[in-house]
Amino acid sequence: MTSVDDFRIKSHALLADLDAATTEMMELISSRSVSGPAWEDAVKRQHDAYEHWNAFINSRDGRDPPD
Repeated sequence: MTSVDDFRIKSHALLADLDAATTEMMELISSRSVSGPAWEDAVKRQHDAYEHWNAFINSRDGRDPPD
């Protein structure tokens, strides 16, 4: 597998996780559940998913993304 394929596969997996986390937040908004533990968990999950995807995308210079 080429590095481009590896990049595409990893990027797709991270984007799928980000999409799922965002969808979870949107469902909570639709049900007017924008406070409490479920909301806080959803916000953290979405934030973390975005951070992981963003770090991966910006690490294309060959270095590992910062922790």
